[in-house]
Amino acid sequence: IDAGHGGEDPGAIGKRYRTREKDVTLAIARELYKLVAATPGMKPVMIRDGDYYVGLKKRTDKAERNGADVFVSIHADAVPGRQARGSSVYALSLRGATTVLAKILEDKENAADLIGGADLGEVDNATYKMLVDMAQTMVIDDSIVFGADVLSSLHGIGTVHHTKVQQAGFMVLKSPKIPSILVETAFISNPDEEQKLRNR
Repeated sequence: IDAGHGGEDPGAIGKRYRTREKDVTLAIARELYKLVAATPGMKPVMIRDGDYYVGLKKRTDKAERNGADVFVSIHADAVPGRQARGSSVYALSLRGATTVLAKILEDKENAADLIGGADLGEVDNATYKMLVDMAQTMVIDDSIVFGADVLSSLHGIGTVHHTKVQQAGFMVLKSPKIPSILVETAFISNPDEEQKLRNR
């Protein structure tokens, strides 16, 4: 469970109440932690549990070290103007994942784990890239399915800004192993939604 921003990075700031995104995301992350902890067979891990900044790569590294099955990054959207409203869910775009593929190609040991422990020592680079690309595509596909479930639940409690899972190259979603989503809970730039984000 990744509470976006933190420490010297306040994230977006609401226009009416000057609410800081980093405070909202941490409060939501703590509530999600309680819900997951109360679910049999599930164990939540907080990426940050205080007002401090964690680098984007360190966020996914911590999730991988803890053997995460899914990664959820929590945010509160902001755009110019005050009209935009609703929740959105994002998964990684394959076009945005090219830097991950390049990193994986540099570290064959990690990629071997990714595709089931196969010995890649004798595999040529073209085949190797294809195997890594297939594994990344499967993770993105799982992320989209997971994101659609979350988006459906969000639709049941409020307005959604996008009715389908969106895809983007967010750095925090670039784990090559863990289905990952970024949830924009609401628009902190919308005064009505900012007020709701301040309310437990």
